[in-house]
Order: sequence, then C-alpha cells, then structure tokens
Amino acid sequence: MVLSAGVVIIRREQDGCRFLLLRVYNYWDFPKGETEPGEDPLEAARREVREETGITGLRFPWGEVFHETRPYRSGNRQKVARYYIAETRQQEVVLGISPELGRAEHDEYRWVSFRQAQALLGERLQQVLRWAGEVSGCLETEPPFPGPD
Repeated sequence: MVLSAGVVIIRREQDGCRFLLLRVYNYWDFPKGETEPGEDPLEAARREVREETGITGLRFPWGEVFHETRPYRSGNRQKVARYYIAETRQQEVVLGISPELGRAEHDEYRWVSFRQAQALLGERLQQVLRWAGEVSGCLETEPPFPGPD
C-alpha cells in the first residue's frame, strides 16, 4: 500500500474561506504526493506543497490531525491519501516543475469557495473537503440559493 500525504490549504478572506485546488487534465485535487521511505507523513505533505505550489508559509492550527481516504487504485497500485489542514496568507501560487516530467505537474490552480470546491472535486475528495470544512469552521451548509418563503 502506497501512502500519499497532502494538505487542504485554506486562506481566510473577508467573504469566507478559500481552498486551494490543483488540476491535472480534468481532475482536481489538493496538493499531495507520495511519501519517501522513512519520511514523516506531515513532512512529506509540507514538501509536496512546497514543490507543487511554492507555498512555504503554512500554519497548522489544528496540529497533526488528519483524514485518510479509503484505499483506491492508482495505476496498478493501491494507495491511501492522508490529508492535513493548514492555513496560509500567501495568495501567489507557482506551479512547480516536475523533474520526472520536465514540465509543471499541474495544469492550473484555483482558490475556490467551499461550494466551488464541492462542484470540482470527485466523491472521495468531497469527503476530505467536508471533514476539513468541519474541523476548520469553513463548512458551508446552507443551500446556495434561498428557497421560496
């Protein structure tokens, strides 16, 4: 079983929380990557954020609390992804160049609201988003449009 470690990164703005999502092809995800042998998962998550986004100013106000996905298949391997939650004030993202690919690993990034993230993420990552929203106080539970009175 391969362990990937990542971070749900939150930036608080006057009108609410923003979550950082990265896109490769048509698939959106939080910054994450495989842990290296003997590497602490939280350190791996920090490294992946730095490599993929250039963000170094992360705060972990909830400590080392994490959420793991159920095992899933990635190519011919079984994986589990472990996500931590962090906050940043840094808005600028620099998509890092992958040495293996010779180009950026991701095609684009977006800072999005909770609802926008729900619409972009697949079911497995929607569970991670809900968890992070509950823990951080960024969960948006009201419907997007008010119903009739």
